[in-house]
Amino acid sequence: MATTAQSLDIEVIQQKINQESAFVERLLAEVSGVIVGQKTMVERLLIGLLADGHVLMEGVPGLAKTLTVRTLARAIDTTFRRIQFTPDLLPADLIGTLVYDPKDQEFKTKRGPIFANIILADEINRSPAKVQSALLEAMQEHTVTIGETTYALDDPFLVLATQNPIEQEGTYPLPEAQVDRFMLKLAVEYPTDAEELEIMRRMSTGKGADVQPVVTPAEIIRARNAVEMIYMDPQVERYIVDLVLATRNPESYGLKDLSELISYGASPRATICLAKTARAHAFLRHRGFVTPDDVRAMSMDVLRHRVLVTYEAEAEEVTPEDVVRRILDSVEVP
Repeated sequence: MATTAQSLDIEVIQQKINQESAFVERLLAEVSGVIVGQKTMVERLLIGLLADGHVLMEGVPGLAKTLTVRTLARAIDTTFRRIQFTPDLLPADLIGTLVYDPKDQEFKTKRGPIFANIILADEINRSPAKVQSALLEAMQEHTVTIGETTYALDDPFLVLATQNPIEQEGTYPLPEAQVDRFMLKLAVEYPTDAEELEIMRRMSTGKGADVQPVVTPAEIIRARNAVEMIYMDPQVERYIVDLVLATRNPESYGLKDLSELISYGASPRATICLAKTARAHAFLRHRGFVTPDDVRAMSMDVLRHRVLVTYEAEAEEVTPEDVVRRILDSVEVP
């Protein structure tokens, strides 16, 4: 009887997902009219939007990170602000400040560019830590405090940040507390040969394609509610927990040699983010239930910035990505 009731519930969920995910292809098609390739990056940005989580993108300049975010924001009928992070940027330039009005003889609030639905924090690691940390309240609480007043930010609110590789000149590493606030960290790769040829043909022969809004904020909010309904089997839930626990106690999962390579494992926030993004990944594929493949697809982007390796690992040129791959290969899949 319970199995029959569960099947009926999944059928109801599936109908809801089919209804609310109808915009996905429409949105991806509009974005692909401008962006060549980078399908994974576009999908992950959309997953961040659906799972209500911020996204950090790392890659060398010129890989269309900024263009992709701007195109996605235009395809969704939302307010969008691009903030260029520079070494002389101040927190007030980001969130706003109090300005004295001599006419009325009182201080008035001047809101900063953070008051928008989608924020592109461009080259976030080119600013010192005090500016980076000014984003923390907005990212975590969706509020901003100016003077003694706290203002709620619009919904949906999403920070999409780009950063250059840490080894580049003039960059500051992001504080661990802020990095952990990003639901996903994407490693943006170079395009393939065929994509590069298409980019050259499309971008060197005049004006680019004009992007039209094809999705409303209301549709995104409804989609978020639908994502939360997606069914996750207890075995899949256990698999998520095992993957995260393996970053903290690798010896318990037959990975004793990783113990000396991991300085800090992933926090409980990683468990939450992995569950949310796995549901969003299933939503993009119009499924009302989560499979282990959804979890595995999102694991690298959720865990790569939450696993900190030791000096010994760095000396052996072992990266957090190497550690996560070992864990994915070793933890039993349900």
